[in-house]
Amino acid sequence: MKLTFSPASPFARKVRIAAIETGLIDRIEFTPATVAPGQPNEEYSKITPLKKLPVLILDNGDVILDSYVIVEYLDELAGGGKLIPTSGPDRWKVKSDHSLLQGMLDSMLLCRYEGMVRPEPLRWQAWSDDHWKRAWASMARFENKPEVLSRPLDIVQIGLVCVLGYADFRFADCGWRKAYPKLDAFHQKMLERPSVKISAPPPA
Repeated sequence: MKLTFSPASPFARKVRIAAIETGLIDRIEFTPATVAPGQPNEEYSKITPLKKLPVLILDNGDVILDSYVIVEYLDELAGGGKLIPTSGPDRWKVKSDHSLLQGMLDSMLLCRYEGMVRPEPLRWQAWSDDHWKRAWASMARFENKPEVLSRPLDIVQIGLVCVLGYADFRFADCGWRKAYPKLDAFHQKMLERPSVKISAPPPA
C-alpha cells in the first residue's frame, strides 16, 4: 500500500500513528506529496480531484480517501476494534467525537490559510476569528471529557493529539496549554508513545 503524505499534515499524521499502533506500518510505503491553495498539482488531482492529503492507494490500485476512512480500513485490516469500536453506542460516540476533531482541524487549517496564504488586502479577520473560536471552544469540550483523556488509545485520542500538535506547530502562541491544563497533561503523556513522538511535525 502507498500513503500520500506531508510531514506537516495533521491528517496524514493521524494515519501514520494508526498504522504504527495497528502494526501495519511496515506494509505502507509513504509517498511525499505537496498540495497548497491556489497551486495546481495535476498529477495528484488524477489520484483525487479533491487534492487533499492523505490518500491510501491499495495494492490493487483502489484509492481510499479521508484520514478517518483510512484509519477505519487499517483498523479492520488489523482485526477490527483496536482503534474504532465495531458496534454499539460507543462506536457512535467515537465517530461523533472524531467528527468534532476533524472539524477543529478544518477550522484551524482555514485560519492558517487566511493568515498566511490569502493576500493581506483580502483577508477577512472576523471570518478567521470565528473559525478559531470554533476550534478553541471544541478544546474546552474535550478538556471536560476526562473519560476520553484516560481510556485506552483510540481514534479520538489520536485525533486529539493531532489537533494539539497542529496548534503547537502553527499557532505556537495561542496559549492552549495554560487554558486547558488537562489537555496539556494528556498531550504530555501521549508524547511518551513512540507513534506520537515519531510522527511529530517538523519545526515550524
